[in-house]
Amino acid sequence: MNLSTKLFAGFVLISFLFTSVAIVNYRLSEDVISNSNFVTDSQNITRTSASLQRNLIDMETGMRGFLLTGNETFLAPYYSAEPLLPSQFNLLREYMKEKPEQIKRIREIEDLHSKWRNEFAELLIAEKKKENTKGNPTRGIHALDHGFLVLNEEGKRLTDQMRVYFKDFNAIEYKVRDVRRKRLEESIANTRRISTTLTVISVLLGLGWAYYITRLISRRIMKMVHLADKISHGEYKTQIEDDAHDELTRLTDSLNRMAATIDKTFTELDSKNKELDQFAYVVSHDLKAPLRGIENASRWVEEDMGKELPGHIQEYLMMMRIRVHRMENLINGILALARIGRSNLEEEQVDVQALLYEIVDMLNPPVGFKIHIPEQLPTVQAAKVELQQVFSNLISNALKYHHAAAGNVTIAYQQIEDQHEFSVIDDGPGIEKEYHDRIFLLFQTLQERDAVESTGVGLAIVKKIIERRGGSIWVTSTLGKGSVFTFTWPILTLVEA
Repeated sequence: MNLSTKLFAGFVLISFLFTSVAIVNYRLSEDVISNSNFVTDSQNITRTSASLQRNLIDMETGMRGFLLTGNETFLAPYYSAEPLLPSQFNLLREYMKEKPEQIKRIREIEDLHSKWRNEFAELLIAEKKKENTKGNPTRGIHALDHGFLVLNEEGKRLTDQMRVYFKDFNAIEYKVRDVRRKRLEESIANTRRISTTLTVISVLLGLGWAYYITRLISRRIMKMVHLADKISHGEYKTQIEDDAHDELTRLTDSLNRMAATIDKTFTELDSKNKELDQFAYVVSHDLKAPLRGIENASRWVEEDMGKELPGHIQEYLMMMRIRVHRMENLINGILALARIGRSNLEEEQVDVQALLYEIVDMLNPPVGFKIHIPEQLPTVQAAKVELQQVFSNLISNALKYHHAAAGNVTIAYQQIEDQHEFSVIDDGPGIEKEYHDRIFLLFQTLQERDAVESTGVGLAIVKKIIERRGGSIWVTSTLGKGSVFTFTWPILTLVEA
């Protein structure tokens, strides 16, 4: 399966899980809302029922107070509650439209109240008002005719029956409400539990899938990194095994082909280098042989002719031998330049101060020249012979190209971040600015070779050694005021192949 397909499948899976969580939460919330609405409606029903029952009681209480005292003030609750009853009965019926048993009780209560009001309460109130008009309002209800007393007792019975219906009605409503309240609590608890569970599962699955994909990609990328590291350390035959057959597999195949190509190229390069070494050895040997022959021939001429040899001929023969030596040094310099980086020199910790004393002793400066070496110099990681070549070339050039019979050469040092910085300072004739870059090129010299013996290879060798080590070299100079050759040498050197 392709990596992109795996990523898309993971995205689809996580999206499906979160969609499922949303749907479940929506349905659970509908259940919660439904139960909550039912409980609210039930509360409204019980409040309306209580208000209706209170109005009925007020009517009965007001009627009885009027019958007992004859004071029509007691009828105020009776008449104020009467117009409210129809709307309250209608409201209860609206609430109870899906509860036929409760509607039946409401109708029974409404019928009983209508009967009580029309057949008993209104008659008794009217009779009591007649008594009041006769001038004896304080006579109690017992002063009414026997028939009206019987009616009063029947009205009381109807009122008691309405109370019984109200009690049953409310009992059923409270019971149903308790059931629905429990269902509401359960639905809320279920919503929390299921939502939390599904959310946790979704998050865990998402994290698990993300970890799997990340692990899969990072593990395979690390293989490629290790391959690159091995290639950088010269292990060109290494390969990555990958049988996933996805996008990264194609990248792996490309890296494997690159490693194989590099291995093949370096194998061919190594073979060519060996051929070049052999060629250089043969060429140098073949070139040096006639040079030695020329030198020997010049000496034989001198020996054979002896004192008979004219002075100008002796001068020509001496010039010939000088130029033969120069040619031999040039060949050696070119070979040395070609071998830089192609021989495995052993790295070590080099004491720069001790190395400089050795170089000065080897160069044996002419009388009148002083070389100043600092008291404190670092110990650097380097191939000793390379660092020796750098310092010996720079110091010998400072002595060789000096315009006076006496002078000073000073070695300076400072550490800059992760590099050592060395300077070779002289008080010689200086170098014009236009030549500051050219002097590091092969075969470039500032003076005629007959004036100063030079092959023009030394600074090119110095520059190649330093740059191969990851450093740099430059010159600053003012004509007539000396020159400063400065180069950097990394504290931790990384040798270029």
